[in-house]
Amino acid sequence: MNITEQTKQYALRCHRETHHLYDAQPYEIHLQMVVAAAERFIHLIPEAARQEVIAGCWVHDCIEDCRQTYNDVKKATSEAVAELAYALTNEKGRSRQERANDKYYADMKATPYAVFIKYCDRIANVTYAKQKGSRMFGVYQAEVDDFITKIHQSPYDEMAAYLRSLFEK
Repeated sequence: MNITEQTKQYALRCHRETHHLYDAQPYEIHLQMVVAAAERFIHLIPEAARQEVIAGCWVHDCIEDCRQTYNDVKKATSEAVAELAYALTNEKGRSRQERANDKYYADMKATPYAVFIKYCDRIANVTYAKQKGSRMFGVYQAEVDDFITKIHQSPYDEMAAYLRSLFEK
């Protein structure tokens, strides 16, 4: 089994075992949407890193939401994939702003490809919220400029433009 499939099975098991849902549905729906966004923009990632990045998409929420540690993810996948999951784990906080603080974004930007995965995560969330008419669509819309300012790196200009386009009528 390759690293992508191995990581996918691990992530799905983690989310199932913690009964973690996405809008009252299996969390797999969100993970599949993140991977779909990654596949759409995978041309922005060097070929040698693509499997690792897709694997990172599968586990991006495992530490934050599934009671997994960095070492759990590393043991189940690889050090590189664990680094991505760790970089994408929110800080402790009482609000969205406290959890996604300056340290969170700085650590993410310091980890190769973590910003790419965060863009994929936000694209998946916005797409889903728009499709469902969720109140979160308005939250994401209000945050988009600040989010892009905090996260952006020039290799991902195309992703930033696409994310902004999701808010057009």
